[in-house]
Amino acid sequence: MFTEAHVETPSHNTTNTVSAKKDTLASLNAAIARAQEKLISLQNPNGYWVFELEADCTIPAEYIMMMHYLDDINVELQAKIAVYLRKRQSADGSYPLFTGGPGEISCSVKVYYALKMAGDSVDAPHMVNLRNWILGQGGAARANVFTRIALAIFEQLPWRGVPYIPVEIMLFPSWFPFHLDKVSYWSRTVMVPLFILCTLQAKAKNPHKVSILELFVVHPDQEQHYFPERTLLNKVFLGLDKLGRVTRPLIPHKMHKLAVQKAVDWFSERLNGEDGLGGIFPAMVNAYEALLLVGYPADHPQVVTARKAIDKLLVIKEDEAYCQPCLSPVWDTALAALAIQEVDKTANQASLNLAYDWLKSVQLSDEPGDWRIRQPELAGGGWAFQFANPHYPDVDDTAVVGFAMADSELSNLDESIHRATRWIAGMQSKNGGYGAFDVDNTYYYLNEIPFADHGALLDPPTVDVSARCAMLMARVAENHQEYLPALQRTIDYIRSEQEADGSWFGRWGTNYIYGTWSALLGLEQTNVPKTDPMYAKAAKWLKSVQREDGGWGEDNLSYHDDQAYRGRYHFSTAFQTAWAVLGLIAAGEVNSTEVKAGINFLLRTQQVDGVWEDKCFTAPGFPRVFYLKYHGYDKFFPLWALARYRNELNKGA
Repeated sequence: MFTEAHVETPSHNTTNTVSAKKDTLASLNAAIARAQEKLISLQNPNGYWVFELEADCTIPAEYIMMMHYLDDINVELQAKIAVYLRKRQSADGSYPLFTGGPGEISCSVKVYYALKMAGDSVDAPHMVNLRNWILGQGGAARANVFTRIALAIFEQLPWRGVPYIPVEIMLFPSWFPFHLDKVSYWSRTVMVPLFILCTLQAKAKNPHKVSILELFVVHPDQEQHYFPERTLLNKVFLGLDKLGRVTRPLIPHKMHKLAVQKAVDWFSERLNGEDGLGGIFPAMVNAYEALLLVGYPADHPQVVTARKAIDKLLVIKEDEAYCQPCLSPVWDTALAALAIQEVDKTANQASLNLAYDWLKSVQLSDEPGDWRIRQPELAGGGWAFQFANPHYPDVDDTAVVGFAMADSELSNLDESIHRATRWIAGMQSKNGGYGAFDVDNTYYYLNEIPFADHGALLDPPTVDVSARCAMLMARVAENHQEYLPALQRTIDYIRSEQEADGSWFGRWGTNYIYGTWSALLGLEQTNVPKTDPMYAKAAKWLKSVQREDGGWGEDNLSYHDDQAYRGRYHFSTAFQTAWAVLGLIAAGEVNSTEVKAGINFLLRTQQVDGVWEDKCFTAPGFPRVFYLKYHGYDKFFPLWALARYRNELNKGA
C-alpha cells in the first residue's frame, strides 16, 4: 500500500507558485517524517543500525552442505533453509545470482545438492526442472572452481577437477609471482584454509551418502575439460598446474608439515573471535573445517568460536531461514546517520550522538592488519565493515564514516575524523585511486590462474571508493591543506575514469547509476566548479536513462557486457532513484524536471510504514559472480534524497 503524494510543478502565477511550493514542502515534510520515524525506530540501543544482508542461494545451500560435511545436521533449521531455497527458484528451473537474473550453473548445482540432502525427491517437479536445466548447461562439470572443490570434498568428482593449490604456497617468498600479499583480503582469507582442505583432500562425512552423479553429462571420472583454456597466459598457468601435480611427491614431508602449520597460524591469528575469519562466510567455513581436519577437537575453544561466528550469520524466521554472507553494521550506521542528519542535525542529535559514540568505540588504531604490509609506517584509524574485523579495515567505510562525522558538526569527533583522514590519505594507490582494502593490489596477471575463474582475485582502485575518499579529504582539507595533494590526485583519477557517455562504473553498487552518484557526491565537496564538463556529462547521462515513471533502475546485467542494461532496468527502484536524484542535485540540477519527477516517484511509492518496497538486489559482491541485497538501502537512501531536495528548495525560499 502506497501513499499518494507528489510534487506540484509551480505555475507562472505568483500566488499559485507560492501555494504550490507550500504544498510541495508539506508533502516532502510528511514523507520525510514517516521515513525518519521508521529509520530511527530501527536503531539499536547501542547506537548502530544493522540490516539484513542477503546474497544469492549459494550461501544457504553451502550451510546445508556444511552440516552434512560434519554430520552435524539440525533437521529443523535444514527444513527452513530448504523452504527459503525452493521459494527462489526461477520459472525455468534454475537459480539466478540475483532476483530476475539468468540462471547460474554453480549456484544451481549447490542448491540441487542441498535440497537433495534436505530430503527432496529427485522426482519432485522442482528437482526435475532444476536437473534438466543444469544438464542443458553442460552439467555440474561446468560449475566454477569453488563448486568443484565442494564436489571433490563430497567425492562427487576427482581431485584433478579442481585447481592445484598446495598448502606449500604459504612458503613462497614475497617476490614470487604468486604470493598472498598480491591478492585481495577476501581471497587471502578464503584461500589459506582452503589450501589445507585441498592439499589434504578433505572428505565429507556425508552421513546419508547423498550423491548427485545425475548432474553430470559425462561421468566425472571421464570428464576431460574441467579447465577450458581462456588466454595464452592462462594456458601457461594450466601447464604449471599440471607440473605441480606431477612433482607433488617430491615435496619433503618436513616442508609440507611446516607449510600446514604456517597456514594454521596465519588464519588462527585472524580468526577474529565470534566475528569470524575475514568477517565473511566462505572464509569462516573453510577455517572451521580446516581446524577440524588438522586434528583440533570439536570442543577446542577456537573450533567452538569459529562455529559461533558462522551461526551468527543465520537469519531464522518462522517459516524459513537463510545465511548471510557477512554483517554490515558500520556501513549501515554511517549511511543511516547521513540520512537523518540531512533531515535535521539538531533535532536528531540524540540519535546521532548515540551512533557516533558507537562508531568511535569500534574505530581501529594500531591493531595488526594486512594493509600494513604495503604501508608499514602508516598509523591506523580506519573502520571495518563488520562489528569487528581488525586485520581488514575498509577504505570505503572509513571514508563514509569520517565524512559523516565531519558533516554532523557534532563535538568530540575531531580526533576520530583526523585519524581516519590520515589513514585514507596514506592508503592511496599510485594512480590516485583507492581500492577497498589494499594499496596497489593490481597484479592483474593473477586473474589468469586456474583458481581465479571468478575474476575477483584482486582489489584494484575503483571510482566509487575513490570518490568517497575525495569527499572526506575535501571536507577536512578546508582546514588541513596537507591533504590537498592526495585529493588532487584522486580528482584526476576520477576524471580519467569517466566513461564516454558521462557515467562512471560502480564496483560496489549497481552499477553506473551507483558509480555516477558516488563520483558526483565526491566531486561536489571539492573545488571543482559546477561548470566543469564532468558534471554536465554525468547529469546528461543520468537524465537520459530516467524511466517514464520518473524513477531510475539498473539491472545487474549491466556487469555482463550488455550495454543495453547500462543504467536501465525493466522497473524503477527507490534506492537507485535516490542515487540519481542525489547525483543530479550534486551536479546543480535541483530545479530540473528530471529531479522533480524522481522526487514524485519516491513520494508516490513510499509505503504507509515510511519506507519503500525492497524488491531487488542492490550491489555486487563480485561482478558477474556474487550479488548482494542490502535491506537497509530502501530505508535510508530515499530519505536522504527527499531531505536533500527539501533543503535545497528551502535555500531558494
